[in-house]
Amino acid sequence: MAAKPNTILALNAARARYPGAETFTFGDSRALCDRLLALVRTGAKTATCGALRDFHAEGEALPVPGRRDIALDWDGGPALVIETREVAIRRFCDIDEEFALAEVEDTSLAGWQAGHRAFFERNGGWSEDMELVCERFRLIEDLG
Repeated sequence: MAAKPNTILALNAARARYPGAETFTFGDSRALCDRLLALVRTGAKTATCGALRDFHAEGEALPVPGRRDIALDWDGGPALVIETREVAIRRFCDIDEEFALAEVEDTSLAGWQAGHRAFFERNGGWSEDMELVCERFRLIEDLG
């Protein structure tokens, strides 16, 4: 499905305002994307993670502190801008409760583990020792 002209214009404008920004989408479904964007907008969600293998496979640049990136809505339009505060590579089994709760996707480490295990199983596979790119960020601008 091709992006709508207004979506392309809005994304180009956001890229012009934030040169060097990468673009990404939270989650792997419209419902999850919408939920996570809403959590960032309220200030509740201040962390995220992804499988390190996906960055290598897709040629995507790893986040770096100070970089501002554009989170897209499910249709590819710019939704918000975040600034990376810190990045760490950790194994799934080494994620602690403090980081898990900063993702605000569940109310316990066990819930985070179950939800993320299911997510990674749907998206290329899961293992206890898989490496994750763990990012802490802050909201810079809501573009929605």
